[in-house]
Formats: sequence, C-alpha cells, structure tokens
Amino acid sequence: MDGVFLVAAALAGGGLVLGSASAWSSGALVAVAVLALAVALLTRRGAYAIVVLALVAFAVGSCRSTSLVAAHEAHTRDVPHAREGKPRLLPCEGEGDVDASPTKRGASVRLSLARVTLSCDATALEENSPFRDPKVVFGRVSIFADPDVAIGLGRGDHVTFVAALAPPQTFAVDELGDDRSASARSGVVLSGGAADVLVIRRGRGIPHVVDAVRAHVRARIEATFPPRAVGLARALVLGESDLEEDDARAFRESGLSHLLAVSGMHLVVAVNGLVVLWTAIFARVRGLAIRVVPRRAASLFGLVFCWIYCDFSGSSGSAVRAACMLSVQLLAVALGRRAKALRTLGWSVMLVALVDPLCIHDVSFLLSAGATLGLVALGKPLSTALGSRGPKLVRAAGVSLGTTLAATVPCAPLLLRMGPALSLGGLVANLIAVPVGELAALPICLGHTLLAPFPQAEKGAALAGGGALLLVDGMAHVTWKSRLGRLPMPRPTDTQLGLVAALWLVVGLGRGETSRFASRARWALVAGLGVGLVLSEAHARHEGKPRGVLRVTFLDVGQGDAAIVDLPDGEAILIDAGGLVGSATNPGERVVAPVLRARRRDALRAVIVSHPHPDHFLGLAPGLEGIRVDEVWDTGEIDGVDDTSGRAFGPAVYQATLRDLAARGARVRRPGELCGRHDISGAIVEVLAPCPSFSPDRGTNDNSLVVRITYGETRVLFVGDAEHGTEADLVRTRREFLGADVLKVGHHGSRSSSTPAFLDAVAPKIAVVSCGIRNRYGHPHPETLRTFGSREKTRLVRTDTMGTTVVTSDGHAVRVRSARD
Repeated sequence: MDGVFLVAAALAGGGLVLGSASAWSSGALVAVAVLALAVALLTRRGAYAIVVLALVAFAVGSCRSTSLVAAHEAHTRDVPHAREGKPRLLPCEGEGDVDASPTKRGASVRLSLARVTLSCDATALEENSPFRDPKVVFGRVSIFADPDVAIGLGRGDHVTFVAALAPPQTFAVDELGDDRSASARSGVVLSGGAADVLVIRRGRGIPHVVDAVRAHVRARIEATFPPRAVGLARALVLGESDLEEDDARAFRESGLSHLLAVSGMHLVVAVNGLVVLWTAIFARVRGLAIRVVPRRAASLFGLVFCWIYCDFSGSSGSAVRAACMLSVQLLAVALGRRAKALRTLGWSVMLVALVDPLCIHDVSFLLSAGATLGLVALGKPLSTALGSRGPKLVRAAGVSLGTTLAATVPCAPLLLRMGPALSLGGLVANLIAVPVGELAALPICLGHTLLAPFPQAEKGAALAGGGALLLVDGMAHVTWKSRLGRLPMPRPTDTQLGLVAALWLVVGLGRGETSRFASRARWALVAGLGVGLVLSEAHARHEGKPRGVLRVTFLDVGQGDAAIVDLPDGEAILIDAGGLVGSATNPGERVVAPVLRARRRDALRAVIVSHPHPDHFLGLAPGLEGIRVDEVWDTGEIDGVDDTSGRAFGPAVYQATLRDLAARGARVRRPGELCGRHDISGAIVEVLAPCPSFSPDRGTNDNSLVVRITYGETRVLFVGDAEHGTEADLVRTRREFLGADVLKVGHHGSRSSSTPAFLDAVAPKIAVVSCGIRNRYGHPHPETLRTFGSREKTRLVRTDTMGTTVVTSDGHAVRVRSARD
C-alpha cells in the first residue's frame, strides 16, 4: 500500500479523537488501527520512516482538531442567551459579511455570515449580557431569509439584518457520537429566521461572480425544468440538498444518492471535457503546438477550472476531495509524470485534511474517499470476475456491477450509520440509473447552464435533462418501495468502524508482500480483527438489552419528550417520541430510530403516548419504522375526532399513526383497561391517570397518561404534560402511589406544573426536564427552577444543557449519567 495514502489517512484520522461519545475510546480505536498498520508495515524493509510519519501525522491531526473544537466551544459560550423564562429565539439586529455561497432550502435562502456585530432585545437577554449594545460574535451566524431579498446575494456582500437567533439545534446522544466535532466544523454559533436583510456594500472578486452565476443558473433551472425535476437538477448542478422528503428518502434507501451528489464523476465530465476541448484548440494553433505539448498546456487550464467548478457546485466534502484528486492528476500530466491512483487519492486526502482537520466528520467526504478507495483496490478484480463471461451485453452488465460493488463495499459501514439497511437492489438499479444519470442527465444539465441565450435550445435541454432525472427518480422510488434486495442490518458501533478500518489497512498493506512471515502475520491480524468484530457485536447486543437492571434513557430530542425504558427481563418500552413543530428535522428519524438500532432493538413491548401533542408523537412514525410494537397505550382523547385542518401535526396525523401501528399488529389500549397495575418484564408498571378515562372538561395536557415504573426499591414517575389540576387530583386521591426516586418533570418545566404539594408527595431524588435549546416557551420557567432549587435533596437535570440522560438502577442504587456531564 502506498505510503502517501497511509500518512494521509493517519492525518485525517487524527480528527477522530474527539469524534465519538468518549474521546478515550475513539482515541484507543485509532491507536489500534495505527498499531495494526505498524505491525504490517514493519514486515517490509524501509517501513520505519512511514510508520513514524503516520504517527506524527496522527498526532498533528489530533492536536489541530482538539484545538478547533475547544475554540468553537469557547465561541458558543460567548453568544447572547435568553434569560430564564423567555423564548430562546432572541430578537436581534446586526451586520456581517456573507462568507459562503447562499443556498436555497424550501421557501428560504440560507446565508452564512462571518465577522458579525450583534445587539439583541435587552428585555429578553440574560442580565448583564454585553449584547445589549453591538458586540462582535466569534463564529458564524446562519440566517434564513426570504428568496426575494437574499437570492441575489453573494460572498463578500456586507449586509444588515433583523432575525430571531438561538444556538443551532443539536442532539447530544451517546449512541450517535459526540456532536462537538461536527458543530465545530460548521463554525455556526447562532442561527434563525431573518425578518429583513439589507445590502450595505456589494462584494467583489471571483467568489462573488461565481455566486452570481449560481443564482442565474438556479433561476434558469426553476424557469425551464419540469417542476418535479427542479430539485433534482439543483442537486445535480449546484449541490443544493432541497429535495421533497419522499424523493430524498427514495434516493437514500435505494442506494442511488451518489447520482445527485457532486462527486468525481461530475468533475471528470466537466473538467476533462474542457481539457479535451482546449487540447484540440491548442493542437490546431500551429505556433503554439510546436512550443508546448497541447495536452500539458490544456491540463493547466483544467487545473484552474477544476477549482472554479468545485466552487460553483457548492464545495461539498465529496467535491473538494474529488477536486484535489483531479488536480493532482492534472498537475502530473502537465509535468509529464504518471500519477498512481492510490497515491493520488492519498495526496487528495492529505490536502483536504491539512485545510480542514475535521474533514473526517463530513459524511460526503468519507463516502467519496471510501468509494474511490474501493474502485482503486477492488474495481479491476471485481469487474474482471463479473464481466469475463457470456454475451457482450452480459459482460458489460457484469463490468458495471463489479464497478458499483467495488465502490459500495468500503462505504457499507458508513451507509449503515445513516440508514437501517443496505440496498442490494440498488446494485441492480445502478446498472440502468448510472448510464442515465451520469452519461445523459449530467452532461445535458451542465450544458443547459450555457444555453440561456438560446431559449429554444435551453428549453429542449431542460426537457431532456429533466426527463432523464425523472427516470432516475422513478427508479429510486421503485427500488425503495419494492424493498428489492433490502438487507436490514444493525448500526455499526464506533468500535466496529475502527476494526473495519484496521482490517482494510492490514489487507491493503499485504498486497504484493511475498515473504512467508509477512503473509502469516497479515492473516493472523485479519483473523484477530474478525474475532474482534464478532466480540464487539456481542458486546453491543449485551449493552443494548441489559438484564437485571432498570435503565431509563431520557433522550435529547429538542423541545419534546422521548424516553426508552429498558426493563429488567430484557424487553423495552418507549414513552413518547418527540417532535419539533415547524422544523424539517424529525427527532424520531434523527434520534429515536438510530438509538433503537444502536441498541439492537427490533421490538418494543409497549409504546406509551402520554398525550396527543406533536412534540410527543410526531417522532413515532419515523422512529418506529421496522420495529415490532406489541401494544400502544393511548389516552383515547381524540379517538374518532374529525380533523379537517390539514395541519402536518394535527389530530389526523396522530390518528393515522395509530392506525398504521394497529395494522402492523399493535394492540391499542385506552385508560379504561390500562388503569391499575401491570407486571411487565420484571417491573411493575402502574397507570395512575387519567382514570377511569380522560376528562372532556380538561385540556389535553391535564389528560396526560401518568405512569409509575417500579423495580425493587427504585421508582420512576412519568407525568407527561400534566398540570396543576391533575397534580392536585393525584395528591388528593393517589398520594400513596406518587413516591418516586426519579421524576420526569411535567410539561418541560413549565410554571403550569410542579407544584410544591405535588413535589412533596413525589419527593424525587432526581428530576429530569426534557426541553430544547431553541424552544419558544422559555422552558424551564424561573418559577419551576426556584421550586426545585429550594429542594436540597433533589438533583435537577436538563436535556437542553446536559443532553441525553441515562438513569440506571439494580433495584437499589440509582446511577445518573448525562451525555454532556
């Protein structure tokens, strides 16, 4: 294996030190991979220098990534914060410079601003905040503005704005990895919707011109392409991820997402096409052709154009990585040298890692590098094996299948981190989709960008390109909905990813090694790493389904509730699933489903919906996809309610969710049969309210299911969003059943819940408030915080500040751990 590639991998791998739930565990994993590398390398003469360089590169990458994360965390602390009880989205006004290409998302345009000076509403700010007067913000501010105002903006423009700002939404969940590195890489410390944006001074230079061209191309795509193909074309040409939800999911789960990602193929088509054109021109200029080699001269032009096109297409991680690799190849041609594929990939990874120490946390970069590595290492052997027999058409299909398989194998673990299954059907779909997408749709759509002066030709290109894209889109939908070749698999752990990376290194390092000792050592390492993978999977299953303990995980789902209760005999209950109203992010998809997969949970004994409010139920549908649910516990409050509002979070959505779960075999149970005691999987589950049924005279919050779970001497009380009325009733009629060690605080810490009398009856040692850093209600309210603050024996934990909180008990002692402890 090439030494340049190994050093580059070590440099990029240094960014993993802070990339998982535990810095020590991830650092140990990378150390294992480097150790495997060293052992394999030392069997070869002259390998010591490469080992030393790789270790130095790893140390440099680690130090740089650690310092970047620390600096970003300092910047996030030095931003305006709302005082307790006030909405977290602060009304602010400020000015700053646009520092990234504006991108359109839905009905708004995202602007990234740097060198921002900000002042915020003094009545909403925490006391003594310096942002009462204009103050510089360190880090980026991301605002979403009306397209009519922002679509013509570009890098270098100096703007003023009025916006409601708060720290960006993140989810701190151990199973999903440490979110600090991804946040540091983005550099965004505040984000929100802008009410107004005004340009004070226009920018200059090539980046501003590129953004103007992007805006023009976007406008022409929207004006000429078929409506269903507009989002697809913008993704293909501009790198803007703005697909309809169904389209995005279809491409993701069918394995065809790469066709819409700006990657190496885009650059090869665009840049090499230009190089061929310039080569032909130079060859026909007699005086020039005598003095220079046309291909070499054209490669220098291609080198410059490569980066202009990368910038034009959005500068995603995959595009930058591909641009680096193509630049190395073009430079080699210009110098009359031959570039080896693996070494070229190594230089491209190294260049990206030098500029961006946290690049390894960019999924598009990893998928691009992994696919390229697979093509280099496995492309020829697999294509030869699958395309060497049969008629010409069969051989061509075999070669295409081998190429797709080679690019997919290294990416499989990453794809499983993103979704619940691998799509083997996608391998077959690629046989048609790749020629249509990359050999038809891509060049036609790129050519469309040049045809604005010729309206008829532009319209024809739009129809042809749009038709090709819609054909690919149709194939993605068919593959997804037919579930053709869908192979569900568990979510790989950090340990397993590290072992797979080490396995690749060991296998790759042995290529070309002839000594018997080296061969035996390599296969011994392969066997050891294989055993490690098996043991790590056994450990993941044991940790995901613990026995003999009660474990309650209060998930960080933003402004909402969601908790997974692992019962002593191995089964589990889900209580609510979160839901961010007005956000494109669904915590069921982003948090609940990945955590269940990480814990190897494919079945739940019961799903308890405390009450039918969207911040408790919107995550159910995506969170429970593929999960067998035995029972659903529901208040029955909106059973049969006729909802004609058409709202994306209204009663009709909840009713549809219940119907879907029932159709999948879940038994829907209501308070009439739930009230009382249930012995479930080694624990006692008691339903205390609303009994015997919900009260039509009360609001939905006060009709919340109130549930207490007991294991041994440990009791956990869930009260949903129950308010003063229900609390008073429980104290009066069920006081003896209220005592608990752990309390899920009612209504996200609102002043409408948690009366002193109720807390006296519960007497919790631990109280958990589930709320979001961007909530509009000011939760938890100051009155609630003062109430808990006066109780010396109660520890208050908040998911907005401490992230996901796990409470574990063996029936006697109770342990508490939070993601941001």
